[in-house]
Amino acid sequence: MNRRISPHPRPRSRRGEITVALAGNANVGKSVIFNQLTGLNQIVGNWPGKTVERAEGTLYYEGRRIRIIDLPGTYSLSAFSMEELIAREYIAEGSPDVVVNVVDASALERNLYLTLQLLELKTPLVMALNQIDFAAKKGVRIDAEKLSKTLGIPVVPTVATSGLGINQLLAEIVALTEGEVGISPIEVGFGREVEEHVQKLEQSIRRILPELASKYPARWLAVKLIERDEEVQAKVLREDNGREILSQAESSIEAIERIHGEPAPIVIASERYSLAAKITRAVTVVVHPPKLTLEEKLDSITTHKILGYIILGGILAAMFTAIFLIGGFLAELLETILMETALPWVEENASRLFNPAITGILTRGGLTGIVAGVTIALPYIVPFYFLLSLLEDSGYLPRAAFLLDNPMHKLGLHGKASICLLLGFGCSVPACMGCRIMETQRERLLGGFLTVLVPCAARSVVILGLVGRYVGIPAALGVYAFDITLIFLLGRLGYRVLPGEPIGLIMEVPQYKRPSLKTILKKAWIRTREFIFVAFPIIIGGSLILEALNITGISWTVSGRMAPIVSGWLRLPEAAGIPLMFGVLRKELTMILLAEVSGTTNFSSILTPVQMVVFSLVTMLYIPCMATIGALIKEYGLMKALTITLVDVALALLIGGLAARILPMAMAG
Repeated sequence: MNRRISPHPRPRSRRGEITVALAGNANVGKSVIFNQLTGLNQIVGNWPGKTVERAEGTLYYEGRRIRIIDLPGTYSLSAFSMEELIAREYIAEGSPDVVVNVVDASALERNLYLTLQLLELKTPLVMALNQIDFAAKKGVRIDAEKLSKTLGIPVVPTVATSGLGINQLLAEIVALTEGEVGISPIEVGFGREVEEHVQKLEQSIRRILPELASKYPARWLAVKLIERDEEVQAKVLREDNGREILSQAESSIEAIERIHGEPAPIVIASERYSLAAKITRAVTVVVHPPKLTLEEKLDSITTHKILGYIILGGILAAMFTAIFLIGGFLAELLETILMETALPWVEENASRLFNPAITGILTRGGLTGIVAGVTIALPYIVPFYFLLSLLEDSGYLPRAAFLLDNPMHKLGLHGKASICLLLGFGCSVPACMGCRIMETQRERLLGGFLTVLVPCAARSVVILGLVGRYVGIPAALGVYAFDITLIFLLGRLGYRVLPGEPIGLIMEVPQYKRPSLKTILKKAWIRTREFIFVAFPIIIGGSLILEALNITGISWTVSGRMAPIVSGWLRLPEAAGIPLMFGVLRKELTMILLAEVSGTTNFSSILTPVQMVVFSLVTMLYIPCMATIGALIKEYGLMKALTITLVDVALALLIGGLAARILPMAMAG
């Protein structure tokens, strides 16, 4: 018989901090959940006066600091082992705000034995129904909602290894501690003969030992006395009139053992297991043969510790190769139509209406800028945004972030920072602003610094349109590989240099879903439209100004002043200085303006392969664009934004100059 009761009163979170204890059997994924929650910010030591390891960590969730205590793995809360005693003492006396009972969904009945004992302690309880993926492989499906109603506590399905459900688990913890949800945990009942003795002993404890009953649930004390728990017997004996309670307990034990013919602890354990089996049967559906959904199979493969990385590498390589092939085809097609047919026709007709100077500014400036933007930038940006939207809409992007979680920890960042870095391949502005998801200023700053080094779509235009098209795809992929390596090394440096401690965070991995073509096209169009509205005015304006500078001869004066850096240190043509200077407006502008100042879109006629790589490296590394600088100022303030900008410019010049000297020797070898 089970009755619903109010949970044992516990103090609300202290000092604005929520304390959570993780309790569960061994090998149920409790430590994996602990690592998911706390990341690097863990302290490992021993429990006071014990040789049992104590792991503790903190995390920040929606502005709240949450302290996680990983209790020793235990199968019960009896005083039979040091681990069981430590777990029980901490839950009963340490007064955590919430206890998270991590349960193996594939072995629910066995795990519920501990759950029932936690319910007896009347602790605020949330169940993490873990390893539901593994249970599904065995053909076991648990109705989590029904289990929650049966036990009267929140039950959250989780897959600790992938982070599935972790975010919801934290939400339930916060809601419970802040009183946003109420729970009505069941009172674990026993058979009539045992229940009568438990209730009589409970009432006696309330009446004779009120002080002890205010510290521990009286019913729990009664059950433990009937189980002959030596620790509880000692506590009772230390109280005045404690011997009277022990005497009554001994009478109850004799009566129970006389009726059942078994030791009282065995009777109690048998009844708990009986209840656990009854609950398990009620909430479990066994599917024969076990069937995995397509989404579960994909999730298992794409987050596999070996296959997952192979698939990730393959997807990224295929993605950029597809962008290059599609972009190259479209670029040649549009160049043929616009540069060789449409532009000469417009120039011819414009010359009949305006004088040569104005015609030059309008056609070689504004109109050429539009045509260059259409033929150089859009062919690469449109397929990139389409494929990025496809990865987002399918649910793969968060899994890529999960796989990159460990490398991110090497940088002192949580895995979800990789979402910002991956978004950086699209545009640096939202990626930089996306670093707000990091909980501390230290991690936001480190994330922002690394994010702006990721080659965005505009820089991919230069890398693929210049290196990929004229030097080859392997060389272009090599530029990306170099950039990723550089980001990793600078991240390690920043991790050591920046003051403060890394904070572990959580990351939700949504279910896979069938991508919607309509949604993907809509996302790709919105991003492309933003590019057109934001970039094209800058491209046209830059082209007009450049043509005006050409006509007045100012551009060559500026190029001359930049010659020691551009042609001296970087060993690029002197004319490349103007495109690099205007590239701060938009990075794809560097390539477009390079075509304009050189009078050709055939870059192989003005740059050597080494110069193409150097030009791409410099373009890739120095601060992305004015919009990104604005985002940095907004996120981190003027001084930090300027510092990041200057560091990036210095880094670009340093690496560009070194590449100009090393690459010829490497290629000659």
